[in-house]
Amino acid sequence: MSFDPHRTAEALLARRRTRQVSGGLPADATPQTEAEGVAAQKALARRVGADPPGGFKIGATARVMQEYLGLAGPAAGFMACAGLHASGAVLRLADFLAPGVECELAVRLARDLPPGKCSPEQAAAAVGDVFAGIEIVERRYDDLAAFGTPALIADQVFHAAAVLGIPFPDWRKQDLAALPGRITVDGEERAHGVGGDLLGHPMQALAWLAGSGVAAAFGGLRAGQVVMLGSVTPPIWMDRPGEVTVAFPPLATVTLSLR
Repeated sequence: MSFDPHRTAEALLARRRTRQVSGGLPADATPQTEAEGVAAQKALARRVGADPPGGFKIGATARVMQEYLGLAGPAAGFMACAGLHASGAVLRLADFLAPGVECELAVRLARDLPPGKCSPEQAAAAVGDVFAGIEIVERRYDDLAAFGTPALIADQVFHAAAVLGIPFPDWRKQDLAALPGRITVDGEERAHGVGGDLLGHPMQALAWLAGSGVAAAFGGLRAGQVVMLGSVTPPIWMDRPGEVTVAFPPLATVTLSLR
């Protein structure tokens, strides 16, 4: 039987509707290659009205995250506009399935980046704003190895929502690779890292995305879209309400209240 990305998209949506952590997808809905995972992700975006999307998230740009997820390199997923929130957002913990929060750097594009090979300098030239962010991810499956990397790509690489900080003026004067990032929950620091953990430099991560299969599937990256460049820490899993803060000084701090 030939692979049908729409079957995978429906299977993923069905899993989300049940609101239960589960194992792998049905055999006839499981993508076997990265290309099949990308095709299924595109089908999923269409099903949820997110094509074109509000932006993209990059997962596993940091070595610590690649080791955590068992991936050889980065992976990307679309983000729907409805899931993008401003700093200070108050969201219901019960609206997410086994949620985690991540310590991220993010950008908003000022101009398009066509799909294909891209240098960090070309990526940086397309950026309008840089800010700190919090990504909310969901642990929607109990055995990542059984679920598989192609299915992970199809499922937006854990993505559920994002909280966006206030843009930092004159960000081009900052050494983004040296920015220290930390995430706190209820005032307690839970993890930290630096911008250089993201493929060596945050703009290298953006360049990777521009050349990825996901970017190609969506016709490239577009002005106005937000890109979460990756987490410098493993996810902090939230089993109860809490106040989450991500800081990359001197960028503005971003906050989220999960209640």
